[in-house]
Amino acid sequence: MDITLSEAENIQIFPPNHPLNQEVSNSPVDSKSDIILENIGTNIGLFADFGSGLYDGIPIGIPYTVVDGSQPRVPITFRENNYDGNYGSESDEGPFPIPLDAPIEGNGKGDSHVISVDIENGMLYELYNSRQVGDGFEASSAAVFDLNANTFRPEGWTSADAAGLPIFPLLIRYSEIEKGIIDHPIRFTIPRSKIYEGYIHPARHLVSGNQNDQLLPFGAILRLRSTFDTSNFSETNKIILHAMKNYGLMLADVGSNMFISGAPDERWNNDDLKELKNVTLNNFEVIVMGQIKTK
Repeated sequence: MDITLSEAENIQIFPPNHPLNQEVSNSPVDSKSDIILENIGTNIGLFADFGSGLYDGIPIGIPYTVVDGSQPRVPITFRENNYDGNYGSESDEGPFPIPLDAPIEGNGKGDSHVISVDIENGMLYELYNSRQVGDGFEASSAAVFDLNANTFRPEGWTSADAAGLPIFPLLIRYSEIEKGIIDHPIRFTIPRSKIYEGYIHPARHLVSGNQNDQLLPFGAILRLRSTFDTSNFSETNKIILHAMKNYGLMLADVGSNMFISGAPDERWNNDDLKELKNVTLNNFEVIVMGQIKTK
């Protein structure tokens, strides 16, 4: 049967009480909020790392594919390469229901994520540093998430993202704009030098190297201030900014400073998305972080 990407919006993406479905509009501000934001750079504007068309010949954003229960399963082989190592010991083993022609982020350059959403069974399959080979895929790591349950990666395990989080539920997707609401945190990245060596639930994994606790750990959430005026933004950007006020931005990976993640779609207006650069970090606050795991 023919399945559209928008059908992924009609399924349950984790139970209502899952941490990724919780509003943070009324959560208290962390006592270290100001210094953490200063260490990231309060004058840094948001960068929409997704859009329409091509950049340097590559679709802009992290793509995903949608399948049903009839999708054949293919083998996954874990390996290291010149981009990253082999994290098979912290991965779920295949075979996975991923089409052999599933889009690969960056057309195989960079993180090369592959995401498959099984909308019939409510299962999510994600690969990192992957490429299609023979009758399956090679990858550095792989993670499976049951979207019907409050399950998480084992403590200390990575996923297809450095923080051990799922990617798909944190992406900005154009089909959400069509619905008029984004009801989850939004994935974002900052450089490794600005990340604290720790993580907060539901993140499960840390990145080593920086033990300055005035930096942001994986899983931390930045919330756009409720007083931020969105009246001069487009309807599309208002939906995105409203989500930042209600659900926030969740730190999920190492990357460029204040890059927010979404899926490519030909309906995005790239010039409009660039207006988000006018939303600078001084308009955010770190919500209370609670327990930070450091090993």
